[in-house]
Amino acid sequence: MEPYYAGWLSILPPVIAVVLALMTKEVFSSLLIGILSGTLIYTLGMGQDFTIISTVQNAFTVMVNKVDFNIVIFCSLLGSLVYVIAMAGGSRAYGDWATKKIKNRKSALLSTSFLGAFIFIDDYFNCLTVGTVMRPISDKYRISRAKLAYIIDSTAAPICIIAPISSWAAAVGSNLKSTGAFESEMEAFVSTIPWNFYALLCLTMVILVALGNFDFGQMRRAEIDAIKNGVEGGASNDHDNIDVVTDKGGVLDMIVPILALIVFAVLSLLYVGGYWGADPAYHTLGGAFGNTSAGPALVMASFAALVVAFVMFVCRRLLTLKQFMNGVLKGIQAMIPANMILVLAWTISGVCRDLLQTPVFISGIVENDMGLLGNFLPAIIFAIAGFLSFSTGTAWGTFGILIPIVVVVAQAIDPTGALITITLSATLAGSVFGDHCSPISDTTILSSAGSGCVHIEHVSTQLPFALIVASSAFCGYVVAGFTHSLFLSLATGLIIMVAVLSYLHFRNAKLETYEEHAAKNPV
Repeated sequence: MEPYYAGWLSILPPVIAVVLALMTKEVFSSLLIGILSGTLIYTLGMGQDFTIISTVQNAFTVMVNKVDFNIVIFCSLLGSLVYVIAMAGGSRAYGDWATKKIKNRKSALLSTSFLGAFIFIDDYFNCLTVGTVMRPISDKYRISRAKLAYIIDSTAAPICIIAPISSWAAAVGSNLKSTGAFESEMEAFVSTIPWNFYALLCLTMVILVALGNFDFGQMRRAEIDAIKNGVEGGASNDHDNIDVVTDKGGVLDMIVPILALIVFAVLSLLYVGGYWGADPAYHTLGGAFGNTSAGPALVMASFAALVVAFVMFVCRRLLTLKQFMNGVLKGIQAMIPANMILVLAWTISGVCRDLLQTPVFISGIVENDMGLLGNFLPAIIFAIAGFLSFSTGTAWGTFGILIPIVVVVAQAIDPTGALITITLSATLAGSVFGDHCSPISDTTILSSAGSGCVHIEHVSTQLPFALIVASSAFCGYVVAGFTHSLFLSLATGLIIMVAVLSYLHFRNAKLETYEEHAAKNPV
């Protein structure tokens, strides 16, 4: 389909979808209306006949072209793995064992945070795996699904963007290479890590929330409701209704399939990247990860882990062949809502990027105006990257668009090169911010699915925390643009974030504490 430059109208579809989702609390119809509004703009702009028919036809044409079936299959197979593990009693046994090791809510929250930071290879893999492992424990201590989803989401993309060995590092490196401005793309990426204020402050926020219960607004209400009433009423996930077939399952029936998933994921990423292939350029970890594709690798990993589960459960007669296959199908069914949201999110992103030329519109703003901003360049780039990523739901697409422009502009403003690293970091940080809190972002959707949280509840409870971190990071980039001092700029962002959190925390000091709720409603 031939693209049409829609100017400012190109950002209208995601705005409509987000506003409707927040107003109606219904994400499917909101995304669909956003998609149709975008294809209507395209149809009218291109002067196509039969406006209504063409609008619908264009919407489904984009949908077919944009669906990543590898990710859909991965989510479905992982849903099956979770389901059969629960049927075999592995989840229950693991939950009972883990609660003996993890003694309270604080330990459960910190354990979730550390596990999220440990799984840094890929954000998709992170979201679903951490949710699978930690949900039984968080349920036991009545941690709301909204809080669990927030921690999972906040340790997915933010940790991947500062991990040198990850699918994100490879994507950034490929974009840096295309500029021709760096001798070593990996060295350039590593240099951005300490300046990636959003990622660093986001991870700091997670630790503070886990240690100090710095909750407010809808998140606080979700936590209090979970302590009073348990978590089942707050989730919409069919995994909560699994009928456990046997009580003979042990802790290893949970741990071994998940460890197999992790091991096979790493091996599959290396295999797809050509680590064992004919080209010697990819016979290193960095080369293979830089050449890999996460989708096909994760499909192979999830299938292999499901085969491991089959051998463990059926061969030991924890489940019959029929029970196992029924579990596989029910697990796929449980992931249909998440897969549908993913499909709609990919479609609205495709409408904006491919049909209405949103990146061209944003690029024009950047190229025409950025040179006049001087020392404010990092902060403004952070804001623009965040807006574009939020609107399109993709961090990779955002920094892919902005990196070539940002490098040229930063070099023109500061030929010494001191501003390039800071501005590149702001680009990556803003891209992660928008991706982190956008309702149409893959990681936002998968975090909801992995935690069993209603998608729009996750969006609305997480957004205030993300905005506090983003505002603090923005202030840090203002200081960085003038001083080029890492210590001063990062300290500025950290002080502002802690000050805002402290104010909100003390404002709630007169409210009944979680501990008082827990005493009245013992776990």
